[in-house]
Amino acid sequence: MLAGRRVLLVVSGSVAAYKALELTRLLRKDGAAVIAVLTAGGARFVTKEALAAITGERVHDDLWAAEAEIGHIRLARWPDLVTVVPGSADLIAKMANGLADDLATCVLLATRAKVLVAPAMNPAMWDHAATQANIATLRARGIVVAGPADGPMAEPESGPGRLVEPSDLLDTIRATLAGGPLAGKHLVVTSGPTHEPIDPVRYIANRASGRQGHAIAAALAALGARVTLVSGPVTQPDPPGVTVVHVETARQMLAACEAALPADGVICNAAVADWRTARSADQKMKKVPGALPPPLELALNPDILATLSQAGPRRPRLVIGFAAETEQVIDNAIAKRARKGCDWIVANDVSGDVMGGAENTVHLVTDAGVEDWPRMAKEAVARRLAARIAEALS
Repeated sequence: MLAGRRVLLVVSGSVAAYKALELTRLLRKDGAAVIAVLTAGGARFVTKEALAAITGERVHDDLWAAEAEIGHIRLARWPDLVTVVPGSADLIAKMANGLADDLATCVLLATRAKVLVAPAMNPAMWDHAATQANIATLRARGIVVAGPADGPMAEPESGPGRLVEPSDLLDTIRATLAGGPLAGKHLVVTSGPTHEPIDPVRYIANRASGRQGHAIAAALAALGARVTLVSGPVTQPDPPGVTVVHVETARQMLAACEAALPADGVICNAAVADWRTARSADQKMKKVPGALPPPLELALNPDILATLSQAGPRRPRLVIGFAAETEQVIDNAIAKRARKGCDWIVANDVSGDVMGGAENTVHLVTDAGVEDWPRMAKEAVARRLAARIAEALS
């Protein structure tokens, strides 16, 4: 599938660097030409000789030697794709800040090719605010971020930070170079909470962070889809390569979704407020000492999932809802799917820290039954769901 494609492989300092050898083997088997750039840190884990044997090419590891022969600019212009596997926290920080103090960083700064980075580091390093800010910066620039996966590490710890397996990286590289299995498809995703105003300074809302919905939008875009993300108020950065419509209320969210149609699929991940105030005050409601608070008359918000699931010429081929439950998760999800008329329901238990946390445990409810997925990072849930969507729409 990659016959004739050229991949420049940057190997940085992580104990997972040995997996770059397997990725190289898979790339060569798939028909790609591979040239490796080895950082000083990467050389602590794999050798130039091993990489040269598998790539069949000379391995480059010294900026000044490269300048004397081919130059980092020529090396940067050669590939169709630059892959950073593994991507250490240090190299990711350098990429985000535009540093160029060795051959790898000079090539990354000079290339015009697509870039993919697969992070690999300790979970604490991955979760650190500095790393997350750097990753957000890279994504905003259009760099594909593959992973990390969640699992046991070299040290006796477990969590997000594990390098994505080479076979999965190969699939991501294929999709990045080929346009992806969702190329030509339009998907609409809702994310975050809605804010229903009580007065100019108060509102009804929930604890949704938007992390899961934004991750789904990014994962669909990575598979080549044209994605419209309708987002309530969140602090999550807009995913790269995605059209984002910012809204506040449930009625605005429904209008934005309907305006985005037609679509091949819609994923209703947003935690939409079920109720709004029947009448919001034009001015701030003042607290009167000794007086009871004013009563709030509530009205039902529109049911976005049920509305988009209705049969008709503009109904998407695939309508997916989410069920955030605190008890009888699967039973409630099955009932919700039947009641709303959607195709799939992704159910999760939000009685813990799910709505503000980094991980999720979900159950996929379809007409074929219930799939129980293991606990994983929300980004991993998004990639798995995106792959299932691609299968369904193929």
